[in-house]
Amino acid sequence: MIDAGLPVRAFFTTRRGGGSVAPYDSLNVADHVGDDPEAVARNRATVSVAAGAPVTFLRAEHGTRVAIVDTPGAEPGAADVLVTRTPGVALGAIAADCLPILMHDSATGAVAAVHAGREGLYMGAVDAGAAALLDLRVGAHGELSASVGPAICGRCYEVPPDMRDRVAARHPEARSTTRAGTAALDLPRAAEARLLALGFAQVVRVDRCTLEDPALFSHRRDGVTGRHAGVIVCEPGVSVP
Repeated sequence: MIDAGLPVRAFFTTRRGGGSVAPYDSLNVADHVGDDPEAVARNRATVSVAAGAPVTFLRAEHGTRVAIVDTPGAEPGAADVLVTRTPGVALGAIAADCLPILMHDSATGAVAAVHAGREGLYMGAVDAGAAALLDLRVGAHGELSASVGPAICGRCYEVPPDMRDRVAARHPEARSTTRAGTAALDLPRAAEARLLALGFAQVVRVDRCTLEDPALFSHRRDGVTGRHAGVIVCEPGVSVP
């Protein structure tokens, strides 16, 4: 597990510590990639134990749909943003090159888990997560914090030049080049910049590239593979107006 550096229980999983076999070895938490469903269920249970609560894992659709989760372990349907202000609810963003982003609002104790790939970032998934937290405020004031988890880096995420130009027109910090000098996108840097522009007081960035790091899942590197997750828990003790 990788500590997310937020003021509530929040972490990113790695490949290690689960029961799935190759090519999903071993802590795969995705149920849509062809892995044995029983192994996935056991892996998710392992992550829930680490979280101290049943984790609701999002089902990404590479967009900006927001789902509110009010009950521990609830299944809200497809969404790229999960949000809650209910203590005891744990949220998980699944990824394997895309960005798992965790958010916290000190004003209400609300938390969000966001999946942001290239299209999600372009369409506004980061903005949707921030807006979802702010929508839960009722005259409260506090600070927003976020953690950007492991993802493919700007040196490795090669894309066609026109695709880079399209994304960079909206997120200039995404413009990058590979080590070979070809067009690339730096999604983690772009997400960090967008969070700061949206007024997040603290942005933690886990600087580990999924393609380069064998301890992490990478769809671009391996093709058929599993998924890790960013997990955040809404904890009691915050006074909500």
